[in-house]
Amino acid sequence: MVPAFLRLHMSQQAERDRLVEIRRDLHRHPEPAWREFYTTARIVEELERIGVDDVYVGPDAIAEDERMAVPDDDELDEWYEQAREAGADPETLAKLDGGYTGAVAVLERGEGPTVGLRVDIDGLLRAESTDDDHVPVADGFRSEHDGAMHACGHDAHATIGLGVLEAVKDSDFEGTLKVFFQPGEEMIAGGKSMAESDHLADVDYLLAAHVGLDHPTGEIVAGLDGFLAVSHFRAEFEGVPAHAGGEPNAGENAVQAMATAVQNLYAIPRHEDGATRVNAGQVGGGTATNIIPEEAYIEGEVRGETTELKDYMKERAQRVLESAAEMHGCEVDVTTNGEAPSAESDDELVGIVADVAGGTGGVENVVERDELGGSEDATYLMRAVQRNGGKAAYVGVGTDHPGGHHTATFDVDEESIPVGIDVLAGAIRDIASKRP
Repeated sequence: MVPAFLRLHMSQQAERDRLVEIRRDLHRHPEPAWREFYTTARIVEELERIGVDDVYVGPDAIAEDERMAVPDDDELDEWYEQAREAGADPETLAKLDGGYTGAVAVLERGEGPTVGLRVDIDGLLRAESTDDDHVPVADGFRSEHDGAMHACGHDAHATIGLGVLEAVKDSDFEGTLKVFFQPGEEMIAGGKSMAESDHLADVDYLLAAHVGLDHPTGEIVAGLDGFLAVSHFRAEFEGVPAHAGGEPNAGENAVQAMATAVQNLYAIPRHEDGATRVNAGQVGGGTATNIIPEEAYIEGEVRGETTELKDYMKERAQRVLESAAEMHGCEVDVTTNGEAPSAESDDELVGIVADVAGGTGGVENVVERDELGGSEDATYLMRAVQRNGGKAAYVGVGTDHPGGHHTATFDVDEESIPVGIDVLAGAIRDIASKRP
């Protein structure tokens, strides 16, 4: 007869192995914003296995009109077909057609508050390392999609979300748990669509989570703040072409307008109220060396320590872009490709997460608060809950990662996944019972 303690150990190991298998499967199939077809279908498959009360996918999971940075139909079709060939469930895929990815899972366990957990699920458009000492290469789960990888841990986030659902289902939790498997975070393109859906209207408390962020395995950050509000833009300049040698005076140079705009974007005055940022991250234009360029573009971003400071930078950037175009006789069309506000974690939830983490196995250090110093569109969901009178907090789950976030060698320490699940599930149970 197997002793009880050994049966428990074997059960825990089997659960860990299952979570690792899910995470590695997602890692092999990274998909960027609104193309998370395989990812969503795989999540739905696990939700059905767990046995939640309701699963919302496709247009039922989001506010359709609030999607940002949606790819064109040809690109969506390419990723859809790729997911189908990889074995994604056809019935689920049909609901996601058109790029309506992501899911909301609902677990109802009697009277009590509604607690939400937001995890993001998208990958990045960057190639993964092929080095033999890169663990996904050595262990056979490197990205199968050329030019895409999970370089920020969202494969682990989705896995943690599934693990939390199962842990809460098997606990004494009383209330309703909603887990938001959000698409499009990397492009700041999906948070608003989930925040503006009906699913946030009754959420009393919300936690969001992220692994790593330069915190090691075994460390938990109970509340992250310091979110920079951000706005991504694309400016397309249109001029007049002409022969650069024969009629240079007949053209209106779009590249010259673009170059002027780049210089002046970086000259936007800083603001007395706090930190601001601007970056022209991608530029291009022109057709040939002997043609006055008729087209050029800038893809860039502005950020601010607060939403108001981001708005200040956005307004100044718009003025710069329009003035540069006018100076060189060109037109400019500016579109917003992604945007997110700032947010702050509520003290009451931070305190509960810290207390739970302090008594959780595998947690070696608890940091009550830290600054993110970047941007995140979970802030849309946090502010939606807070606007309705609820509370929200953003939790950091430490993980050792060999490369920095968004690098070719990024990977997560899989030992951090069960730690994150235990802390978040425990915090959700305590929040529901204490109702801070």
